[in-house]
Amino acid sequence: MMDDESSQPLSAAMLPINDTDMNPGTAVFHRSLLNPPDCVSHASGIALHLDDGRRVIDACGGAAVACLASLKKSYIAHESVRYLSSHSQYVGHGNQEVIAAAAKQMSEISYVHTGAYTTGSAEALAHELLDGNPFGLEKAIFVGSGSEAMDGALKLARQYFYEQSPATERIHFIARRQSWHGTTLGSISISSNLPRKIPYKPLLLPHVSHVSPAYAYQYQKVNETTNEFVQRLAKELDDEFVRVGPEKVIAFVAEPVVGATSGCVPAPPGYFVAIREVCDKYGALLILDEVMCGVGRTGSFFAFEQEGVVPDIITIGKGLGGGYAPIAAVLASHKVVDVLRKGTAMFNHGHTYQAHPLTCAIALKVQQIIKREGLVQRCADMGRVLERELRKQFEGAGYVGDIRGRGLFWAVEFVRDKESKESFDPKLGFGSKVQQRAFELGVAIYPGMATVDGYKGDHVLLAPPYTVSEEELREITRVMRKAYDIEATLFDDGLPSTETNGPTTRIDGTLAKK
Repeated sequence: MMDDESSQPLSAAMLPINDTDMNPGTAVFHRSLLNPPDCVSHASGIALHLDDGRRVIDACGGAAVACLASLKKSYIAHESVRYLSSHSQYVGHGNQEVIAAAAKQMSEISYVHTGAYTTGSAEALAHELLDGNPFGLEKAIFVGSGSEAMDGALKLARQYFYEQSPATERIHFIARRQSWHGTTLGSISISSNLPRKIPYKPLLLPHVSHVSPAYAYQYQKVNETTNEFVQRLAKELDDEFVRVGPEKVIAFVAEPVVGATSGCVPAPPGYFVAIREVCDKYGALLILDEVMCGVGRTGSFFAFEQEGVVPDIITIGKGLGGGYAPIAAVLASHKVVDVLRKGTAMFNHGHTYQAHPLTCAIALKVQQIIKREGLVQRCADMGRVLERELRKQFEGAGYVGDIRGRGLFWAVEFVRDKESKESFDPKLGFGSKVQQRAFELGVAIYPGMATVDGYKGDHVLLAPPYTVSEEELREITRVMRKAYDIEATLFDDGLPSTETNGPTTRIDGTLAKK
């Protein structure tokens, strides 16, 4: 290969300067026009290498996306975790198996329209996921993002009832506060991340309502038992069905483990069983959004496997392609598919790039690697290590209110007062400051604001690759504690800290209420 500019990694410094932009040097419309993102030149294992020479441990997989990373066998010390095969030395950024699968697919066929054609990669991926119809799931629809998947799930649920009676009154969805289901107008309508919805509120779907989250730390009453909390939430949902009109409700939508909005919140035991009973009572569907928490992230391939229920429709995404390709899926149960099969025999929905052969081939190889290496079980095993290290590191931390999660999906919630669970003043941005301080110390974690109710609350989230080692988990949690100690000390001393993105802009670039 010629050693010229075309063979060198692209750096932000190579880009032409645009003096008319508040964020010069880029033509990309980044999430913030004021704060340009750091440029990653390359990645290896669990580390991101920035073009200014810094190395950062990616402890959140971007946004719980990057699930594969190379692993040194010498890192494995816990006897409950089996050694990965020699193939795992090639798993990670630039994985040769995935690259070969992508190149092979591109050399065979790059694109077909799914209205007329299918491809071997799409069929093989669906078979990989649904062989034997696990949990009654029968068909897969492959799309480009979790938001697209959620829109597809909503439309499929509506068509399920329309097929049975075109005059059906079922037009309403019930979801939960402090949830997140996507950025498209349909998926954001059922979401309840309030800062992200503010500019678009007049455009959102009208037939949506929200009930309380299954967020025990902040929403369970003093002296209320877990069972009493579950029953109260189930009754609230039942009452909402009655208020709306049971004959009008299409589905209840929820994340089995809530993701970034409130920070890795698992439901209390028995919650989803009680919720399923309410849905069945009124003939509504149950849609579970596992875009962030599914595909092994929480220690089972489907997060719902740990809840004792089976959904009618499920969405998966981030772990499906592991960051190698933009792909997500809607998985439909036999119950739903059979109604369409006996009716119009088609799903009145589609995308230009639906079931794209390249993304399906890449996701297929990622899933084969996950299965071959036993990485779902490894998530469960290493999740226990992560929990242990978090609890050990943050023991006695005065502003840590809750440590929660499942598998390799954990969050730390910060509070101003542990006894009352009072949050910090949102203007302080305490969680974001801890995140930024950790980044300066070489570890990337995911920040969360407006954790509790859409206005107040702080947390940071961890979602490392499934192949993270015990040594790396100890380093991640050690740096997190150091970052926390620095910010807690500055707060106690009344001193200024790392600058945040400003009072009206969240760390992820979305607008907050002025």
